[in-house]
Amino acid sequence: MKNILTVILITFISISCSKRNWEAGSNGIILYPSGAKTNAAKAILVSPVDEEIIKVSASATKTFSTEKSLIVLPDTKPVEFEVKEEKDKLIVSTSKTKIEISKTTGEIQFSDENGNLLLEEKQGGGKSLKEMEVDGVEGYIVQQVFESSEDEAIYGLGQHQADEINYKGKNEELFQYNTKVSVPFIVSTKNYGLLWDNYSFSRFGDPRPYGQIDQFKLFNANGNEGSLTATYIDNTNNDHIFTTRDESTIDYENLETIEKFPEGFHFNHAKITWEGELQPEESGIFRFLLYYAGYTKIWIDGQLMADKWRTAWNPSVAKFQWDMKAGKRYKLKLEWIPDGGVSYIGLKALSPVPANQQDDISFFSEMGDQIDYYFMKGNSIDEVISKYRKLTGKAQVMPKWAMGFWQSRERYKTQDELINTLKEFRKRHIPIDNIVQDWSYWPVDKWGSHEFEKARFPDPVGMIKTIHDNNAKILISVWPKFYIGTEHYNEFEKKGWIYKQAVKDSIRDWIYPGYPGSFYDAYNEEARKLFWEQIDEHLYEKGIDAWWLDATEPDILSNASIEYRKQLMNPTALGPSTKYFNAFALMNAKGIYEGQREKNPNDRVFILTRSGFAGMQRYGTTTWSGDIGTCWEDFKAQIPAGINFSMSGLPYWTMDIGGFSVQKKFEQATEGSKEMDEWRELNTRWYQFGAFVPLFRVHGQFPYREIWNLAPESHPAYKSMLYYNKLRYRLMPYIYSLTGAVYHNDYTIMRGLAMDFPFDKRVQNIGDEYMFGPSLLVCPVYEYKARKRDVYFPNNGGWFNLYTGEYYAGGQKVNTEAPYERMPLFVREGSIIPVGPEIEYTSQKKDAPIDIYVYAGQDASFNLYEDEGTNYDYEKGEFSTISFNYSEKEKVLTILSREGKFDGMIPTRVFRIKVITRNKPLPFLSEDGVAKTVTYEGKEIKIQLL
Repeated sequence: MKNILTVILITFISISCSKRNWEAGSNGIILYPSGAKTNAAKAILVSPVDEEIIKVSASATKTFSTEKSLIVLPDTKPVEFEVKEEKDKLIVSTSKTKIEISKTTGEIQFSDENGNLLLEEKQGGGKSLKEMEVDGVEGYIVQQVFESSEDEAIYGLGQHQADEINYKGKNEELFQYNTKVSVPFIVSTKNYGLLWDNYSFSRFGDPRPYGQIDQFKLFNANGNEGSLTATYIDNTNNDHIFTTRDESTIDYENLETIEKFPEGFHFNHAKITWEGELQPEESGIFRFLLYYAGYTKIWIDGQLMADKWRTAWNPSVAKFQWDMKAGKRYKLKLEWIPDGGVSYIGLKALSPVPANQQDDISFFSEMGDQIDYYFMKGNSIDEVISKYRKLTGKAQVMPKWAMGFWQSRERYKTQDELINTLKEFRKRHIPIDNIVQDWSYWPVDKWGSHEFEKARFPDPVGMIKTIHDNNAKILISVWPKFYIGTEHYNEFEKKGWIYKQAVKDSIRDWIYPGYPGSFYDAYNEEARKLFWEQIDEHLYEKGIDAWWLDATEPDILSNASIEYRKQLMNPTALGPSTKYFNAFALMNAKGIYEGQREKNPNDRVFILTRSGFAGMQRYGTTTWSGDIGTCWEDFKAQIPAGINFSMSGLPYWTMDIGGFSVQKKFEQATEGSKEMDEWRELNTRWYQFGAFVPLFRVHGQFPYREIWNLAPESHPAYKSMLYYNKLRYRLMPYIYSLTGAVYHNDYTIMRGLAMDFPFDKRVQNIGDEYMFGPSLLVCPVYEYKARKRDVYFPNNGGWFNLYTGEYYAGGQKVNTEAPYERMPLFVREGSIIPVGPEIEYTSQKKDAPIDIYVYAGQDASFNLYEDEGTNYDYEKGEFSTISFNYSEKEKVLTILSREGKFDGMIPTRVFRIKVITRNKPLPFLSEDGVAKTVTYEGKEIKIQLL
């Protein structure tokens, strides 16, 4: 087998007689379970990486792979550990972790240093390795199952669109797709994490694929057994029925299966309804997966289970479940209105499993050399994520300008459009730091050239200079895609570094009249270098500041089946695409990051990418949630999607504020119409939310998304969006300090409530609130015309309304006011928030006074972080922190002596202290309420406040 070597036993020091079935060495122990069964592990390697990180490898043979991980960084530092033998157990102990291993089955238990059990593998070890082969390469279908305690919640797995927050007892397929980012990492409220080191198509939870609905006995609308009744209406204006037929499956999910639609049926004014009854053959909870594009509703026994919309070319999924009894019939109705053109729909289900099995923590993967996973623990979820980043790489401090406002649209078609948009921002005094050039700036038949079309962009260097002269940066779209015959395609092709299947199959894209091309192989190190060299020559040399790496799933052909997608990227330089299916984005970002840092070590890399994977954070990346829809349900789904992505160890996330793909009703909305009213409110509410995610970014299809194109200045929508834009910039000292903490303390900016309130069990399933940094409770409004929303205040002290200073006790749910122009925002009691001046770009007014808001009632602290803002000197220790500590008992604020320095540091600061108490509320940004003004020259100051 490729990259498999026999473990050389002389590297291990035997500490037992020949009858013993285990060996120990400097890097861990190898166990050969005496009771190994078919498809179970024949050898298990347990290796402490540090005192609280344990690597486990399980092999189907008595050998282990030496293939280097794409996810985990190499670490050769030895870790001290002890090994004891107790009857049927081996006990491996570091100073902080205890691992018990059954010598018979290989089952492993993980405990803390005091013996408190944190996680255990399923009885018998929970390991399965089944032989398989792809393209002549041997491997294994692998699965690892763990027990899950009743009271824990599970987060992570990347970013998915089914509006789920706690993955305890849930199922999730792990593959990359336009609006789906799969990261095989979870964290538990029991303060441990699991990293599944595998790159193939995987599943969390139930390892079975969802099955077709013909697993039920089906009855059509007339009660006849064997199918449902499918009614195809081809003209909704007169409800003309094109055909009615019996169907035993609803499986139109990709370009292959849609061929099963009735011949000659057109979707432009269509409606299809499936009706009938389902009768299960067993009792229990059935879990359904609805795959949809267009307007879709589904009912079971008259109860609406989903009401969704997605654009025709970019489907999404909805999940629901139903408790069923064997032999009983359940009415099913699925109503689908395609959104024009080719469209997709599907309905599948998973049959019941025992409750204790459904709650198992399970990772399954299609292909691997062996099972590889990492257990890690800490005293908090933050500490667990810190361990994850120790394994997979630190996340950088993003350039300060990146934390400002980003304006984008699909797309600025000319140089003048781009520049004039930026100038309009400056004319209107709307804060902005970044303008974005999306795709198709190149000649129409030269995708991959990275060249600006001269007729539309006559002077790219001058354009970029104008942007810089207007105190802004430019990010540009760069795809790993090349049209056949272009110079760059030929450079890859002659080296054998281009995926050939799309070329062989003459796949053409959607640009009229359709151009053939393919993607380069990012798994090839030399190909990555060439990709960077091409970008460097044509774009970086011209002054481009940042990179938008689109379609990095890779999306060679949208809506292809998983199997065909594998063919389209096969083989990779490392092996079969089946084995490396999920890691393309990681490899692609690696090439850009390493190329730019080598070219210009002082220029902080910024990469925006549509896909992601474990370890992406080490390459200067932010991931966005893809081409989501302009609808309230997609808006709501972004909240848990962003939280879980952040809790997957990747701290920088964003989305298309307002949604990318636009419903026709909004495209055609006219002034004064109900559609225009909804469009403006949707964008306003989304904008409010978007100001409080790690990256603040507007993007989408027509209608244009600049706030003056969304609404006139006098409109509440315009006023609200301007307010939140300015608020983001006023909070820049707070936000940039969080960015500093991401690198220096492995911090997470967008925080699930379980991170900060682990002892409040009520927060575990809340997916529509989160903490933005340590102090701000963010409560987006995601329902049309809602003017109130329920807010749960976590139970660890009280909360202050940001806008009024009104106090709320923790541990209660309150139906709070949510007027059109304001999203509920609350400040945690015992917080310090530094607030800067009103500015229009992040580098403006660097020496201006900073307001220090102290929300009293509990002790509080905050570290104000500063560095140069654009270079990597912070990695060398060139940065400063000013620590603020408030004592509730003494009512004293202490500003500690500044630590550190950097070029350009402002040596003297003016701080204006404002205090908010339960009895003395103060609106945020009020000109009143200054308790003290101090001039700070870097030495400790104590200030009596109350």
